[in-house]
Amino acid sequence: MPIAELNGQGIYFEGSGGSGRPIILGHDFLMDGRMFDLQVEALAPEFRVIRWDARALGRTRWDGKPFTLWDSASDCIALLDHLGIDEAVVGGMSLGGYCALRAALRFPDRVKALVLMSTRGTSDDDDAKDIYMDLARIWSAYGPIEPVVHILADPFLGDPRYYAPWLDRWRLLPASNYLAATRSLVERDDISHRLREIACPAIVFHGTEDTGIPASDGEELHYSLPGSVGFVPVPGASHAANLTHPELIHPPLIEFLRSFA
Repeated sequence: MPIAELNGQGIYFEGSGGSGRPIILGHDFLMDGRMFDLQVEALAPEFRVIRWDARALGRTRWDGKPFTLWDSASDCIALLDHLGIDEAVVGGMSLGGYCALRAALRFPDRVKALVLMSTRGTSDDDDAKDIYMDLARIWSAYGPIEPVVHILADPFLGDPRYYAPWLDRWRLLPASNYLAATRSLVERDDISHRLREIACPAIVFHGTEDTGIPASDGEELHYSLPGSVGFVPVPGASHAANLTHPELIHPPLIEFLRSFA
C-alpha cells in the first residue's frame, strides 16, 4: 500500500506514473482519492495524476491530533517533495479546494496552476457550522446511524445512483476521525481577502444544482483569482460534479492543462 511518512502522518497516495505534467488532486470531506477515478482515466497517461487521502479520512494513517487545512496544504506539498516533484498543478474538490488554495498561498513557487471544483475562499456561516458540528456530535454519540448517513448523501452526491460505495465507506469511519475532519472544515479561516495574492493560472468548476456551496460562490472565486481563465458551470450537477458529470468537466479541464507552458 503506497504510504508516505510525512509530517507525522502516514499519507496514502496513488499515482498514475508517466512523465507528463503532474497534477495532484485533493478530495472532499468524507471522501478519499477514489473520487477521482474517472479523472485518472481521462487524464493519464498524458498527465501524471496523483491523488492523496487527507488526515482522518480515507486510507491515510492519521496521528489522532487536531489539524487545520494549512496542515493539509503542507501535507500536499510534502507529498510532492516525497515524489521528487518541484512544481505541479494542484487541484481539489470542495475541502480539497480549500487545501489547494492554501497551498498556493503558502507555497506559490510549487503551484503551477489550480484546478478548483465546488469550492470557495470564504468560511461557512454560523448556521452551516452548527449543522456540521451537530452531525459530528451525533456520529460521536451513536455512530454512523442511517439518518445521518443519508442526510449527508444527498447534498454531497445528489443522486442515489452514486451513493454506493461511498455510504459503505462512511459507515466504517470512526467517530474521532469524523469529528476531527469536521473541525478542520468548520474552523477554517476566511481567505477570500488574500485570493488576489494567487497569480498562477486557475480554472473553476461548479455544479449548478450544488446546495452545499452555491454556484455563485464558485463564480465569485473565479473573479477573485487574477489568473483564473474560466468559470465552468456544470448543468444539472450537485456538489460532486466530477463524479456525476465527468463528461462535462474533462474537455475544458484537458484544454486548460494543455494551455500553459
